[in-house]
Amino acid sequence: MKTTTLFFSALLFAVPLAIVTAADDDYEKREEYRKYQPMNDPSGRLDDDSKKEDRYKREKSKKYGTYTNKNMRVLKENEALFRNECGSCHMAYQPEFLPKRSWKKMMATLEDHFKTDATMDTEDHKKIEAFLIANASDSGSPNSRREAYREISRSIPSGSTPISISETRKFKKEHREIPIRLIRQKEVKSIANCAACHRKAEQGYYGERDLIIPNYGRWDD
Repeated sequence: MKTTTLFFSALLFAVPLAIVTAADDDYEKREEYRKYQPMNDPSGRLDDDSKKEDRYKREKSKKYGTYTNKNMRVLKENEALFRNECGSCHMAYQPEFLPKRSWKKMMATLEDHFKTDATMDTEDHKKIEAFLIANASDSGSPNSRREAYREISRSIPSGSTPISISETRKFKKEHREIPIRLIRQKEVKSIANCAACHRKAEQGYYGERDLIIPNYGRWDD
């Protein structure tokens, strides 16, 4: 009798645990995709509306292929490689700022990457370039439609191939009034050091709410 009671007690504990674990896995997967929620659905919610769910999956499939664990794994691996390799020297700038042609040009000239040899092994090179191109401003990915990225990309003439975000017209316009002394100070050093002033730059947020210049404070246009 005691054995039977223990068995059912264990079973009652295991079943809810399995359900919770499965729910957590599904939640994590959806949360990862939610970062790239289409702009026509800013709420970021996934409900039971089949049409909305289908549209959501179609948007994701344009960028990652079918909604599978394998594609999610490849996405995470390539993004992690990009952040680890490129972010070891500077902030890992969001690929959505520049068009495909810019990233291709940059990856083809890594031996002289802003006066630094940034070459890497062939396999890593392929993965990072694929990640950049898949997320470029003209890739059609949902995230590339965010206004912060669109304003930069729209300011790039069709015949121009910048390899630096700071070369774009919109970037120069937004930063033209900042005194050079605030840029050259040791806490910033370069106009390309976005994270020094934009406190959430690495997460892709560049609004004035999070803009604080060292030794100056908030900057209002």
